[in-house]
Amino acid sequence: MADGIILEAVDVTFEILWRRGDEELVLARWQQHFDPRPGMVGDAIPFEATAAGPAVDVERGDLLVLRLTGQSATIPMAYVPNGEGARAKGRIPYIDLPP
Repeated sequence: MADGIILEAVDVTFEILWRRGDEELVLARWQQHFDPRPGMVGDAIPFEATAAGPAVDVERGDLLVLRLTGQSATIPMAYVPNGEGARAKGRIPYIDLPP
C-alpha cells in the first residue's frame, strides 16, 4: 500500500529491504508511473501492489524498510507518500506481510 500525493509526472521505484547492521538485502522491487490528477491537488492517488520475496531469518534489531525513490521528475518531491491518511483522501503507506 503506497498511496501518494503526486505533484508532477513521476516514475517511482518501490523497494522492500531487510537490514542487519551493514548488511542489506532487497526482498522485492517494482516500479510505477504516476500522473497528477487535475483538480486533485493535495489528494492522495491510491496505489497497491503485491510482490513476492524470499523468506529471511530475522533477529532482534533487524529492520524492514520500505524505500520509495522518484525518478524522471523535475522537482525532488514529485511523489509524496501519504502521511495524512484519510485527510488527503487516501491511506497511509504500509507493508502487509504474510503470516
